[in-house]
Amino acid sequence: MLKQLIVIFLLCSSAGLATAQPAVYTTANAHSHNDYEQHHPFWEAYQHGFGSIEADIFLLDGEPELVVAHSIEEITIKKRRLDSLYLLPLVQCIRKHSGYPFADTTRKLQLLIDIKTTAAPALQKLVETLERYPELTHNPLVCFSISGNRPASDSFRLYPSYIVFDAELKKDYDGQALQKVNLMSADLKNYTAWKGIGPLPAQDSIVLSTVIHKAHALNKPVRFWGAPDTLNAWKILMRMGVDYINTDHIAALSEALKKRL
Repeated sequence: MLKQLIVIFLLCSSAGLATAQPAVYTTANAHSHNDYEQHHPFWEAYQHGFGSIEADIFLLDGEPELVVAHSIEEITIKKRRLDSLYLLPLVQCIRKHSGYPFADTTRKLQLLIDIKTTAAPALQKLVETLERYPELTHNPLVCFSISGNRPASDSFRLYPSYIVFDAELKKDYDGQALQKVNLMSADLKNYTAWKGIGPLPAQDSIVLSTVIHKAHALNKPVRFWGAPDTLNAWKILMRMGVDYINTDHIAALSEALKKRL
């Protein structure tokens, strides 16, 4: 009986997610995962109107600037810098649209910066780099959300206003830290082994609904990485109220969203 009551409670709690999720999903809710691996980093996601674009960064000895890559091994092949790959193109877009990231002046753009090396020095270098671009740091429609290796949450408040944090969904944060959190994320595989084929198993659905509800109760949007990157999975995650849909398939997700899935 107790078990049944717990299940009923969780289902009722998750029902409230309908009011938390976006009323209509558009490419503003799309996240370009590992965007630098696309044929045209930044530009492909931007031209499809994605609201969130991800770049992994490394701070390496002997490298004067932050390098964008998925792994150390990749850096030996390609030395791509954050400023040339993302910051300068974004400045170009903002100038084109008279101070706005998109032609639609209501639209925001999030650059999710995933730190792959030690958090504090890489983040300090990021701040130094961004300070060269006041058109970005003074723009309320642009934010830099820090993921990957993050500093301790009690130091979030020490960073400039344009730096916010992608918090770990599994962790609890105090009120001061939450003021610097703009997103909560997790690896979907921590909650389910579902491969995106058919419906999400009922028990897994309850677990996911609970953690999504937790973030929404804090007024924070949710993203899962490691999720199946298919039409069926996108539909189910949207029905559950996941705010940012993670994808490596920019054009396919964009087309699906235009057709309202």
